[in-house]
Amino acid sequence: MTEQPEQPEEERPAPDGEPLPPEDQPAPEEQPGPEREAPLEAEVTGDAAEASKVDVGEDERPAPPARAQDPVGEPSAPETQTLGPTEPVADESRTQPAQSELEELTPRVRPEIPGADLEPDIVLESDPARDPAAAYAEDEEEPVDPAATEEHERDAQPIAGATIDLAQDARYRATGKRKTAVARVILRPGAGEYTINGKPLNDFFPRPTLQRVIRQPLETVGYEDRMDVVASLHGGGVAAQAGALRHGVARALLEADPNLRGELKRRGFLTRDPRKKERKKAGLKKARKRPQFSKR
Repeated sequence: MTEQPEQPEEERPAPDGEPLPPEDQPAPEEQPGPEREAPLEAEVTGDAAEASKVDVGEDERPAPPARAQDPVGEPSAPETQTLGPTEPVADESRTQPAQSELEELTPRVRPEIPGADLEPDIVLESDPARDPAAAYAEDEEEPVDPAATEEHERDAQPIAGATIDLAQDARYRATGKRKTAVARVILRPGAGEYTINGKPLNDFFPRPTLQRVIRQPLETVGYEDRMDVVASLHGGGVAAQAGALRHGVARALLEADPNLRGELKRRGFLTRDPRKKERKKAGLKKARKRPQFSKR
């Protein structure tokens, strides 16, 4: 038999199913791990530090940074050293909920009386401090003219010195006009009654304003309770007839006493009101009203 040469131990195949000896097992591969952090600064001491230095000329050597000198007598502020990255400071305003959010989250307690928790905003008429209209009215008030006040008070008083003959058969006739209304007036002694077209004053002129206008001439003279008025009216409207009646009564008083002309004229009772309705114009709808303009 031929002898087989012995194989080296390293190349000897292992039989099937038998583990290799520990010295024959392959070395485990090194797993990739986190790299080591390099030191921040290499420690160089002794002659090694001098050997690592590069010869640099005096002109090329960088100048050290200038340090601000502290004023004399004042201690310098300690330098703050940052050992690591600064952590962000949380904003308290963002972390804390807003006041409005708290109010919304808080449940509203229902009052026993509805509306008891509401603030009243009613402005009383008697409270000028809270009424802005009253404040503006006070600012816009014009100074009162004393002369105008005296004249108004004098006009309110009856005319003194009126002498009218109140005989039993005395009659004073006149005619008054206003717009298209005509009033034929007769004054006679009596108790202050007005008869207009056979009707009393309150029935013919139910408006209190028109009644005051008609009574003005006799009240100014002071004979409102001693003379009766009989009038015949035609034409115009209600207001125009009242103005015509006042004009006729004033003219009749002038017939009774010519000395009353100055006072009656100053108060405007003898002036014939010339205002009338303006006539219609050709091409217009009324006196001034125009048809709508159309560009196209």
